[in-house]
Amino acid sequence: MAHRILIVEDEIGLATTLSLSLQVDGYAVSTVHNGRDALVQLFHEEVPDLVVLDLLLPDIQGEDLCCRIRAHGTTARVPVMMLSARGEEKDRIRGFEAGADDFMEKPFNLREFKLRIRAILRRCSTQHPVAEPVLLMGELRLDTGAHRAWVGATELELTALEFKLLTTLMQRQGRVQSRQQLLQDVWHYNAGVTTRTVDTHVRRLRSKLLTSRDKLETVRGVGYRFQDHAGH
Repeated sequence: MAHRILIVEDEIGLATTLSLSLQVDGYAVSTVHNGRDALVQLFHEEVPDLVVLDLLLPDIQGEDLCCRIRAHGTTARVPVMMLSARGEEKDRIRGFEAGADDFMEKPFNLREFKLRIRAILRRCSTQHPVAEPVLLMGELRLDTGAHRAWVGATELELTALEFKLLTTLMQRQGRVQSRQQLLQDVWHYNAGVTTRTVDTHVRRLRSKLLTSRDKLETVRGVGYRFQDHAGH
């Protein structure tokens, strides 16, 4: 069965070009030009296998729409390729913090775009094949299916990217993860993401973990490790 792709892009010419090119490659493509119609497609019709999402839409900001995709149970794991005419680092970070899986700056090479689409779909088709639905570590509990986390009875307010980072670290309890490894597994080596961005997100995540913050250790000169007994 062909992969289903939803393109959310207000530039009609670009949306048409991307749609036709993807259809030639065998994808089933739907196109909308604003956030309102995208919400109808996402939550009231068949869920796509991937969303191509413009950052700047006429009614709903792309990062806000991405956050809604990540917060909804039926779409939480749908990969998102974000597009933007603005390629500044702050714009890329906004996209990744909202939960985007990849980011491309306009104008871009159509062949590279399709290769990235193929890579995302291939990666997601094998992702989390045997992942435990609930991860536990002391008072910290993480429900990967519901995208929710708690310390004791207190639910944590995590961004989609912080949740993905926490899941990756908890699944690899006790093993040191280098910054480059985290870039590959959480950010998928996007060229616009630096190791400094990893440090910033780890720092923010640690500040939200309440009494479990000491479980997230910094291994000087190497990276980070998540384990039950800090310092051991």
